[in-house]
Amino acid sequence: MATGSFVALSGLLALDLRMATLANNIANAKTAGYRATGVNFNSLVSDTAAFETVFASTGKNHVNLDPGGLTRTGNPLDIAVQGDGFLSFASPNGSYYSRDGRLTISDSGEILNSLGHQLLNAESAPIIVSPSAGKIEISKNGTLVQDGTSLGQIGLFKIDLGGGYTRTSGSGLIPTRQAEPLDDFSRNGLIQGYVEESNVNPITEMVKLIQVTRAFESSSTFANKVLDSEMEAIRALGGR
Repeated sequence: MATGSFVALSGLLALDLRMATLANNIANAKTAGYRATGVNFNSLVSDTAAFETVFASTGKNHVNLDPGGLTRTGNPLDIAVQGDGFLSFASPNGSYYSRDGRLTISDSGEILNSLGHQLLNAESAPIIVSPSAGKIEISKNGTLVQDGTSLGQIGLFKIDLGGGYTRTSGSGLIPTRQAEPLDDFSRNGLIQGYVEESNVNPITEMVKLIQVTRAFESSSTFANKVLDSEMEAIRALGGR
């Protein structure tokens, strides 16, 4: 059984996934709190033929959890996360986790992110403030104080993406495994008046995209040559 075309196809599928991942990273280079996606590939060895045949796996995505840069805004409703924590927000489709701390206050006192989703506390409940009661202060451990009154503590969560995850709007992540509230604020915490940038380096990702695109074109040419050779062999054998 001829396997050359299948090996070439597996390579093209792997490169196509890599291109899509890089393009998505570049598109989110300016998305606050966004974590870049990487892809791990493994070799798959088939022993069904008379000799070992190595295929490229379709790949498995993973999230680069390195922190992004911080931008000072001076806005008391902007918060950046230090350490490993994630903020939690409630959407119509359930809660998710993000490092995007650009917040606003609704007319009813709900603290919302840029998508209009409620910010949650450590018990995964909304935090309500007064829209007209004065300046809000947010401490490192997430305690929210307005007019000298403590109104609750912003939840910081540790998420485990090892069991799988899905992405949602903006920089949101929904892990398959249950998130756990963080209570260690020696290295984790919040910084008021700052926004965390995406951890995507657009120049690096663009260079990688060019390299992968060229590799895809070369692999596509090779795959066509392999297919032509196999078809030629079929025609030659069929003519006997």
